[in-house]
Amino acid sequence: MRAAALALTLVALVHTLWSGLAEPGHALAFGALVTVGELACRGALPGEREPAPLGAAGALAYALLGRSAGEPTGQGVLQVITVVTAAQLLAAVPPLVRGSGPDPDRAARRVLTVAFAAVCFQPLRYAEQFTGSLGEGPAYALFLVGLLGLTALCDAVLAAFVLAARTRCPYGSHLRDELRALPGIGSAVCATGAVMALGVAVAGLWALPVLCVPLLLTQVSFRRYAAVRATYRQTIVSLARATEIAGYTPQGHARRVADLCTAVGRELGLAGSELTVLEYAALMHDIGQLSLVDPLEDGATARLPAAEQRRIALLGGAVVRQTGVDAKVAVVVERQADPYREQPLTARIVRTVNAYEDLCGEGVAGALAALEELRIGTGHDYQPQVVEALAGVLARGGPPRVGAG
Repeated sequence: MRAAALALTLVALVHTLWSGLAEPGHALAFGALVTVGELACRGALPGEREPAPLGAAGALAYALLGRSAGEPTGQGVLQVITVVTAAQLLAAVPPLVRGSGPDPDRAARRVLTVAFAAVCFQPLRYAEQFTGSLGEGPAYALFLVGLLGLTALCDAVLAAFVLAARTRCPYGSHLRDELRALPGIGSAVCATGAVMALGVAVAGLWALPVLCVPLLLTQVSFRRYAAVRATYRQTIVSLARATEIAGYTPQGHARRVADLCTAVGRELGLAGSELTVLEYAALMHDIGQLSLVDPLEDGATARLPAAEQRRIALLGGAVVRQTGVDAKVAVVVERQADPYREQPLTARIVRTVNAYEDLCGEGVAGALAALEELRIGTGHDYQPQVVEALAGVLARGGPPRVGAG
């Protein structure tokens, strides 16, 4: 994907340098808009689907710009790519000065997505028969919205490809996750891009500041909300480490279980808030061990009697409820020791993954032997589908497992 974006960018740059910029004022205005949007997203959290909605909307609006103040515009597909790329490079300068760089995958996604929109739209605006049949009314607006919908699908496909390569999880699970998210920030970006293109077509470049200020303020507010969520998550991580600091579980056990649970959850089709609840519950699944007088050997609960496992799980759920964390997380922690037929899927995943880690920590000869023990317990303790999903994650390399617990 990076290679395709780089090749496309080089072709666009050479063409633009050779032929010159058409309507430099428009190129400068939209380039500045994309740059401001990209700069406003600095400090975005990893994994945010669209950390720069203003930049994305501005880039899409330029790709779909056919008129300005009633007059036809002359930018082509390659100039659109050049302007968007130049804006991203300019926005990357401050982070580089501070010692951090832009995300090359996100930059490549932006180039390819904008190129898709421009290739679909720019040639059509020269077809008089086509544009004449649409006119400048509702039909034309609906055409832009439909085209932006296809562009959003294209971006979702590219985003899922990047995530699958990074996480080694199935492409299909990431694609489902991205498609479920489209009605959220994706629809807002597409709608804003369409409104910007239509506004400039009627009122000229004066429409840009009027239309972009609300989205910029929304972006800043969302960044603050994301910072609050990051602090909340860090609080949960700190609480989860209490058992490690007190010597009840090995170092890194909660983090390893959470990473593996998240991968298994994706394998089984969980997404969005379900994955968040699963991760938080996996981080805090052992917190009930703080009630024990003497720590368990290696913090392993898989070999304890069922009644003792349930007691620890219930105590852990009570602790989670006291922290003010989402009650759904407490339910998963409380029910992780129940027979799997009585558990929600998230609790089944936590129990299976925790048992896998415990068995590996007891000196079982490798992952295959630990998985075999889990398969033996599928009659009562572990759901077969969860065990097989875990096996699939591990077969692809899975999240790294350091030590045991």
